[in-house]
Amino acid sequence: MKKTLYCLFTILFLTGCSKNNNDENCNFLLNVGVNASLNLNLPNYSPLNFISNAIYEPGYGNKGIIVINTGTGFAAWDASDPNHSPNTCSTLEIVGVEAVCGCTDENTYSLYTGQPLSNPNLTCGLKAYRVEQSGNTLLISN
Repeated sequence: MKKTLYCLFTILFLTGCSKNNNDENCNFLLNVGVNASLNLNLPNYSPLNFISNAIYEPGYGNKGIIVINTGTGFAAWDASDPNHSPNTCSTLEIVGVEAVCGCTDENTYSLYTGQPLSNPNLTCGLKAYRVEQSGNTLLISN
C-alpha cells in the first residue's frame, strides 16, 4: 500500500511540475559572457559605497551593465531592455532607483528587483548577473 501511494505521489509530483513558459517571450537578449571586476576605491565606482546609488558600466553584456547598492548587498543587471530587440533606443538609463528604456514606450524597471514597473503587461524582467564582493572589489559574472 505504501509503495502504491509513494508511486502515485511521485507521478503526481512529476506531472504537476511544468516548465516555466514565461521565458518564451524573453528571447531578445543574448547570453553574453560577463566577467567584470569593479574596484569600489576607484572614483568611477565610489557611488556604490552608498545605499541606493547605481552606476552604468559599458562594455559588458548586451548593452553594458547596471550595478546598484541595495543596502543589503549589490545587484547587477543587463542594461538592455529585455522587452525590445537591441537597438539604438533600448539601452536603459538610470533614473534614481529605476532603469528607463530610451524607446518611445519608456519601459521602467526596478533596480532592486529587476521587475517591470511601468506596464503590467511586460513579461520580461531585467536580466540579472551574479555579484560577489571580495573586500572592496565587486566580481560580476553570469
